[in-house]
Amino acid sequence: MNTNPFHSLGLDDRILRALVDQSYETPTPVQLGSIPRVLEGRDLLATAQTGTGKTAAFCLPMLHLLNAREGRSNKHVRALILTPTRELALQIGESLRTYGRYLPLRFAVLLGGVAQAPQAKALREIPDIVVATPGRLLDLHGQRLIQLDRLEILVLDEADRMLDMGFVRDVRKIVSATPATRQTLFFSATLSPEIAELASDMVKNPAVVAVTPVASVSDNITQKVLFVEQADKLSLLTEILREDSVRRALVFARTKHGADRIVRQLERKGIRAEAIHSNKSQNARQTALAAFDRGRTNVLVATDIVARGIDVDGITHVINFDLPNEPEAYVHRIGRTARAGAVGTALSFCGEDEVSLLFAIEKLTTSPLSDVNGHAFHSTAISAMRDRKRAAQQGTGSSSRFVSGRPRRNHPLSSQRRRYHPAAAAATGARVPHAA
Repeated sequence: MNTNPFHSLGLDDRILRALVDQSYETPTPVQLGSIPRVLEGRDLLATAQTGTGKTAAFCLPMLHLLNAREGRSNKHVRALILTPTRELALQIGESLRTYGRYLPLRFAVLLGGVAQAPQAKALREIPDIVVATPGRLLDLHGQRLIQLDRLEILVLDEADRMLDMGFVRDVRKIVSATPATRQTLFFSATLSPEIAELASDMVKNPAVVAVTPVASVSDNITQKVLFVEQADKLSLLTEILREDSVRRALVFARTKHGADRIVRQLERKGIRAEAIHSNKSQNARQTALAAFDRGRTNVLVATDIVARGIDVDGITHVINFDLPNEPEAYVHRIGRTARAGAVGTALSFCGEDEVSLLFAIEKLTTSPLSDVNGHAFHSTAISAMRDRKRAAQQGTGSSSRFVSGRPRRNHPLSSQRRRYHPAAAAATGARVPHAA
């Protein structure tokens, strides 16, 4: 008798064999909710963020359906997965190859930033499933190198990110080139009115699956905030990255130029780091990501392009050098650590002009971040500004659900620069030795 819980979902034995190879034992909630509905042929509207197993939630039933249907033809593309970023497209392509390793199905990944010729060659072989970013797909479709008029399954992954990145018009063009009889699977981390409107034009009587709301943060992530003047952020980052407990760190910057600047400054201080953002070529991005994944580089500095686009094991620390403008991005950023049951630490640097961004994050997640007041570059002035704003909010009765009952007292440390203090190690989760 097969005791693998995935067996109860009705998946092909060859897919189950591939899951056993990967030591997949228990379906996640989004997989339990999605896979049976997709196998029934239903359209799907799923709200699930990265890290919940959603890639398998659409890849596994898609592989099963395409392989099982009689009259399978190798003369047209049968399924399309649209995704907003190149990194995510490559990740999904790798997942398809892993899950479908024992099936006679072919896959292709289409993305910009690299030469077109290898992708055109892959399309001439008529893959069953194509994973693509919108821009490159439209380019190849315009050249008549790919046809979508006989598509059986369409997946829109990270639909909210598509909207944020301005891909909605491209997505609508692509959808209009597909048959109305297709099965559509729509995945989004949020379900804003704009996303709901986009979905309503694409899915028909969908099954609805909603798991892990975007505001949720894993209990395995320790979240801390460090108040620091903007001019001291790099020095603070350097001290933290030198702690033994920081084995693999993902650092988020607000801008592409900011990420490059952080890397240059870290390397001048003897800390090897790589940057990844949209100005980098695809080959450079993949090289940096591979070096980080394989441990050749322990520090990756990135913009939000990878907040939902990478899945690297063993990230011990996520460091928000700059707080994100959108509080939802904070949840996605720190979700890169504490994956697959591991534990992790999320550190957020808060400058004078970022206090309001911190409040928005705490309001979304419904809990305050723990202060690290004893670090070497603590700013009493910024901490006091936060306390005054909290007190003012409580005076008006706002945001009382996520702030403490009274404003915290200022820490006696001043905001002047100091030599490294042992308490800074507490920010990284390292054990602090007793003073001699």
